[in-house]
Amino acid sequence: MKITKILLFGLMLFAGVTTSTAQKKYSKSQVKKFKAEVEAIVEANAKQTQVMVDKIFSFAELGFQEEESSKYLTGILEENGFTIEHSISNIPTAWFATWSNGDGPVIALGSDVDCIPKASQYPGVAYHKPIVDGAPGHGEGHNSGIPLNITSALAVKQVMEKEGIGGTLILWPGIAEELVAAKAWYVRDGLFDDIDMCIFTHVSSNLSVSWGPTRGTGLISVEYLFEGEAAHSAGAPWRGRSALDAAELMNVGWNYKREHLHPLKRSHSIFTDSGDQPNVVPSKAGIWFYFRDVTYEGIMEMYAEANDIAKGAALMTGTTMTSRVLGTAWPRHYNKVIAETMYENIKQVGLPAWSAADQELAKAVQTEVESRKIEGLPTELSELGLPVLEPVSGGSDDIGDISWKVPTVTMRFPSNIPGLPGHHWANAIAMATPIAHKGATAGAKAEAMTIMDFLLKPELLTQAWDYFNNEQTKETKYEPMISADDMPPTFLNKDKQDMFRPALEKFYYDETKYDTYLEQLGVEYPTVKQ
Repeated sequence: MKITKILLFGLMLFAGVTTSTAQKKYSKSQVKKFKAEVEAIVEANAKQTQVMVDKIFSFAELGFQEEESSKYLTGILEENGFTIEHSISNIPTAWFATWSNGDGPVIALGSDVDCIPKASQYPGVAYHKPIVDGAPGHGEGHNSGIPLNITSALAVKQVMEKEGIGGTLILWPGIAEELVAAKAWYVRDGLFDDIDMCIFTHVSSNLSVSWGPTRGTGLISVEYLFEGEAAHSAGAPWRGRSALDAAELMNVGWNYKREHLHPLKRSHSIFTDSGDQPNVVPSKAGIWFYFRDVTYEGIMEMYAEANDIAKGAALMTGTTMTSRVLGTAWPRHYNKVIAETMYENIKQVGLPAWSAADQELAKAVQTEVESRKIEGLPTELSELGLPVLEPVSGGSDDIGDISWKVPTVTMRFPSNIPGLPGHHWANAIAMATPIAHKGATAGAKAEAMTIMDFLLKPELLTQAWDYFNNEQTKETKYEPMISADDMPPTFLNKDKQDMFRPALEKFYYDETKYDTYLEQLGVEYPTVKQ
């Protein structure tokens, strides 16, 4: 359901506030005072942040299967006065949480929540030790971002109510980010039509923000499905038409195409269906591709070329071919004004004070995975990230679609260890430890202070939109890669999650009995090889 102005006005009336709250002007001393207040509230709520971070870590849910995580997070927000819209964009685990205090900026706060297959790992243990062997785990650290956003939003809400500051806060989850399969649907369905700005948060090893085009790619995720005719593989193979042959021929054809791709392009694939057993000619087969490039046009060119190769594979084998888009992500472009404003707050907050135990764990993990540098956790802030002048290939994130809809930044916060492989069990080690807890608290402070800047200084939002309209989108216009008929692939990961959920449930964090998840698991912090 679209967040409309009518809904927001209704929330204002329900809260007993009027549009007059937005007309107040605030002095520099008031702005400084209110920002100091939200920073102090975040610090005072560090325990709640830790519990949320640990709780989501323990659920370990894959994309589109974030049932416990979403129930828990929306429950906290509902208890604190937010109105929840469930199952947005026909995604059962997706939601928008809205709270309004009258007329003023509508600010959205987003972060991802899903985890990584086969990344189960005991936190605080500096070597591979799965909680449940083969199960999913937070091997990217998506368990920390929404807790950060909730902490900052509740601090801002408290000051807004106390001081009569107008504005609206909306929190939302990046469902199935590892499949880049939700945010484009949010944009297509109008969920960001009435939002003024978006702050997105993502786990990292430093506290940082950037503006302009970033390194990395956009992508389109497509599954090609072939259908043929079954037959006895030995008795009458000539009567069969192998769908697997078609999928393999497409794979071969695309691999020959790789030689002629520009170095900035990337593509990867897996077989999703390869038949049932060797003595039956496969009647159905599937292959799933990610096609990445640094521009929208380049992505769509790759997609068109792949479609032709798929058609050719079907012709060669006498099979039929259909395809479905499973996810998309535009290349990212972040807002200069929001980033510069946020970076001033980042400098004020600074990095957490890492303990000797934190540094010991970090260096032990870096040693275990043979990181290029064994340097522990950073002690100096990153510089403000500037636009990438020469494109650099790399990963993708569907926050890119939102960044082309409204002024957006991604704030990276220091809850993980530098130099790790990524999408790996090692990246889960820090994510329910004091490193993650301190990093999320530092990030919540910087975010809350930035929100206050935009609530109290309306000229900043005007400037942010000026950059968006007259620089970012002056020549490049957003076009969705999905159609009105494309449905989000919510069937993905269900079998995997169903397989492991009973075993994982035994390890869900019980904050009523244990101070931390480390305590519940009996982990001595840090546990390192001797």
